[in-house]
Amino acid sequence: QVQLVESGGGVVQPGGALRLSCAASGSFFSTNAMAWYRQAPGKQRELVAVVTTSGSTKYTDPVKGRFSISRDNAKNTVYLQMSSLKPEDTAVYYCNGAAWTGTSWGAWPLGSWGQGTQVTVSS
Repeated sequence: QVQLVESGGGVVQPGGALRLSCAASGSFFSTNAMAWYRQAPGKQRELVAVVTTSGSTKYTDPVKGRFSISRDNAKNTVYLQMSSLKPEDTAVYYCNGAAWTGTSWGAWPLGSWGQGTQVTVSS
């Protein structure tokens, strides 16, 4: 089973930037699409960005043009570069696997969800 550890969150002012990292253990990392998800208070967890095994990327509309997902298979790590942050980006951010359902990307957990990393955008 893959273990996932997210880091890099913090408190930032609107318009600021953060880079999140997700370190994965286990041997299945490089053969699976990976994604970042987020869960705001009182809301369901939502998929934010996906990076496929070939490096292709997909983003949910609210973050297009502001977030960039990437992966380093040699380090078993996924990154999320976030810029032009908005208060509505405030959430706990998680990483895990993802899979194409035929109509959209959805969660395909490779392991238990980690504790996530808190991102707070506030002035």
